[in-house]
Amino acid sequence: MTKHMAEPPTHLPETLRRLEILAEEQGLTRSDLLDPRELATRTALPESTVRTLLAGGATPEDKVNDRVCARLRTLADAHLARTGGRMSDLAADVREHLGVSEYWARQVCAGKKVPSVEFLHGLVEFFGVEGGEAFFTAPAADALERVLLPALRTLERRSEQPDPVRALMDRYGVRAADLRRHGAMTPEQLDRLLEGVIRSAVPHEALERDSLR
Repeated sequence: MTKHMAEPPTHLPETLRRLEILAEEQGLTRSDLLDPRELATRTALPESTVRTLLAGGATPEDKVNDRVCARLRTLADAHLARTGGRMSDLAADVREHLGVSEYWARQVCAGKKVPSVEFLHGLVEFFGVEGGEAFFTAPAADALERVLLPALRTLERRSEQPDPVRALMDRYGVRAADLRRHGAMTPEQLDRLLEGVIRSAVPHEALERDSLR
């Protein structure tokens, strides 16, 4: 495995910019989408690294082998914390899954040995990570962007589809940010919003019939 290579520019800043714009348009806050602890778990990156990237900072240049070892160790630690097992148990499972020696498996899980491309593919399957071998080899910024893109695509789809409830909230001066800040709508706001929802959902003729009864 190549130990060092020139990396292409990351698209993470643009992804973050788009996320923040769409989140604001849809009444969400940055914290609704960007939880550093959760993102660190999903990327096998240190939480401090995630926070630096989210703040627009840059991480120190590293080598591919170092990334692979660090992320394997992070995944192994998370697996042991989740299962309550020991490193020897994990090494035995990896040995059985990949057909390697238990010593090799233990060294890899401890982040002390770099697996070949063939065995890295097997570790992708063993740990059930998304993104294939790139999960282990991609630069930190690209690894973070990979897990942010699905959220960005979801927000983009929502922005392309008119939201009748959001339209009614805008029409009657009710914003999602106001709801989070104050906890609830005033009775007058709720009455107006419900009236608008009912009038938009129930045919006009049905409302007229009900009013005549």
